[in-house]
Amino acid sequence: MTEFDAGRHILPRPDARSPLTAAMDVHDQETAFTPIGPVPPPDGAPNVVIVLVDDLGFGTSSAFGGPCEMPAAERLADDGLRYTRFHVTALCSPTRQALLTGRNHHSVGMGGTTEMTTAAPGYNGFRPRSAATMAQILQGNGYSTAAFGKWHQTPPREISPVGPFDRWPTGEGFDTFYGFMGAEMNHWYPLLYQGTTPVEPERRPEDGYHLSEDLVDHAIDWVRTQRTLTPDRPFFTYLALGAAHAPLHVGRAWQEKYRGRFDHGWDRQRELTLQRQRELGVVPPEAELAPWAEGVPQWDDLSDNQRRLSARFMETFAAFTEHADVQVGRFVDALEELGELDNTLFLYILGDNGASGEGGIEGTIVEHRLGHGVVDDPDEMIDHLDEIGGPLSYPIAPAGWALALNTPYQWTKQVASHFGGTRDGMILHWPRGVPERGGLRHQFSHVIDVLPTILDCAGIPAPFSVDGVPQQPIEGTSMQHTLTDPGASEHRRTQYFEMCGNRGIYHNGWMAVTRHGIPWEMVPDKDRRFTDDVWELYDIDHDWSQARDLAAEHPEKLRRLQDLFLIEAAKYQVFPLDDRVTERENPAMAGRIDLLGERTSITYRAGMRRFTEETTLNVKNGSHSITADVDLPDTNTHGVIISQGGRFGGWSLYVTDGRPAYAYNYFGMNLYTVRGDEPLTPGRHEIRLEFDYDGGGLGKGGTAVLLVNGEKHASGRVARTIPYYFSFDETLDVGVDLSTPVTDDYPALDNEFTGTIHTVRIDLDDPSAASSQYDGGLHRRVMGAQ
Repeated sequence: MTEFDAGRHILPRPDARSPLTAAMDVHDQETAFTPIGPVPPPDGAPNVVIVLVDDLGFGTSSAFGGPCEMPAAERLADDGLRYTRFHVTALCSPTRQALLTGRNHHSVGMGGTTEMTTAAPGYNGFRPRSAATMAQILQGNGYSTAAFGKWHQTPPREISPVGPFDRWPTGEGFDTFYGFMGAEMNHWYPLLYQGTTPVEPERRPEDGYHLSEDLVDHAIDWVRTQRTLTPDRPFFTYLALGAAHAPLHVGRAWQEKYRGRFDHGWDRQRELTLQRQRELGVVPPEAELAPWAEGVPQWDDLSDNQRRLSARFMETFAAFTEHADVQVGRFVDALEELGELDNTLFLYILGDNGASGEGGIEGTIVEHRLGHGVVDDPDEMIDHLDEIGGPLSYPIAPAGWALALNTPYQWTKQVASHFGGTRDGMILHWPRGVPERGGLRHQFSHVIDVLPTILDCAGIPAPFSVDGVPQQPIEGTSMQHTLTDPGASEHRRTQYFEMCGNRGIYHNGWMAVTRHGIPWEMVPDKDRRFTDDVWELYDIDHDWSQARDLAAEHPEKLRRLQDLFLIEAAKYQVFPLDDRVTERENPAMAGRIDLLGERTSITYRAGMRRFTEETTLNVKNGSHSITADVDLPDTNTHGVIISQGGRFGGWSLYVTDGRPAYAYNYFGMNLYTVRGDEPLTPGRHEIRLEFDYDGGGLGKGGTAVLLVNGEKHASGRVARTIPYYFSFDETLDVGVDLSTPVTDDYPALDNEFTGTIHTVRIDLDDPSAASSQYDGGLHRRVMGAQ
């Protein structure tokens, strides 16, 4: 039986009515009862796999002519189809929300990333229940479902031990989840979740651990188990790798393979990539290189140190990308070994946006620095050349390489107006459903088209109602008709684009666009209005790469498309346009609910850990105190009492050799330490850190004073502090410093407090003073963590 009441239009399946009992004694019951069984999938429904890699770009993968070798992508493309005009939204969270719902990102509240949400309907970060996810629909139709890797769709204030958990993966239709919840993750020392339970890997970098390998190990184990226990049910696996998003983390052996390959620079790389793309047919022979982005130097204009550093960044990026793809290849091999590959609809999406230009002109070995306007000096970075990619680094590559990795298009991630931010390669592999091998599909398509395509291939209708909630229309258009017909008509005739104020509109072969900002610009023109933006016009049917602006030649065509953008933007909740960045880091100024509200004090207890920045008090830019009630068993007590952040920015209150200490780490550039001179006696003590902030703006210094039982033990200056965020991947932890250590006074991971922690209390002196100093978005935070 493959159907149920309501014809699959109402999910979950309505309960069947049981026949009336006709006997008092079971031995006299003549009518057999029907056992409750699992939801039946449609006959012949294929397995579904979506692999999504991060921050790539159209010209990155070797499968689309790029310099990063991706053998798994090439294998699947050569045995399947390459979609050459597939589009995403230009940022992480919006693309993922659009992918899993089949609706435009503003329609489902994800006009920006989860960290940048406001109260506006198109930007609030809350998927409406009227837009059920792909996992919910497939799960309701008999599929086993699992997600692995990056999520980045849950409101940050809900990523806590108390939830709520209905917007976590397991609350949105996935039977299981293993991965990380935010924008990025340290691939050497990750903080992960199994379902909703925090977990940390048992292995370490010195043991050969790497996150990409770990994620695929779990995906393989899950599929094998699913096929063993429920071989009659199809499965849906969503594998969203953190690569090649910053931080660029990969082993030295993988980097060595690429040594010297990029010494020719990014200008030459664009030419080489375009030549290869023409040979593959993923761009037409007449395709041109789009104009170079303003403000980015040519390769020959760089100094020797800049070129050496830039080449190493690109070697690391390419190695990171290939390493991730090889793990995908292991997953493909596992499917083939199980005999499931041919009947698996496998979509390999090569990027959730274009390659990231948020590394700025220089790139950096610590990404968070750029986010605060701190630009690394190449002549200083060169001394850390061999650290790039390893556990002591948190790197992101320069913008010049992002432009090359988006060949032949203009601009980068964030820039939704141009294809460098929105066009990525997509591979569809399904031998049982697609007889053609190595085919090309040039129809204009969008990430919202994936869901209706999968439903059509599986024989599943879009539901009218899910969990009792009527569903809003799916806005994507199925691509199923293109699977077997390379000349099939183009169903997507109109599509708007918007991100950070950059916007565009595609309609019937023409595209009007306007770029509002520059991703790596640290001090934009605060007086620039959207009405001042200059619009460009492109004939996409004859100008594949947006190389020739025709706005001056066809002003009426441009005006019609501008009007169409207004119509589409109003329809899909794009207004009001919002280009604020730093201001939206502050929940109060952004207009979203702050989990801790007006609280100025919070008390933690032993064992509490994994609190993100939006689930803790904000100690930045203001005076505060940290008071710990602890028991020391002996004079050799050591370990962390409480910490926030890690090696690349944060603070820690700890005991070393029985002496209390406080360390403040300024982006890995400066470490300020205040330490008592004498070991504390065994017994119960109050250890208190008082931080007296200088005031006068953001990121200023302060004086740190350590007191024990009310008596001053030590004091010292912290010359500079971090104004906006410590980290997007590390957390506040009590009794331990997870992931990377704030200070080398204690080791990574093995730093738990050896005494007893009763309570740790954080008190803010005047939180309103810190909030009032936010600059309203004048200094843009580089959105490399999105």
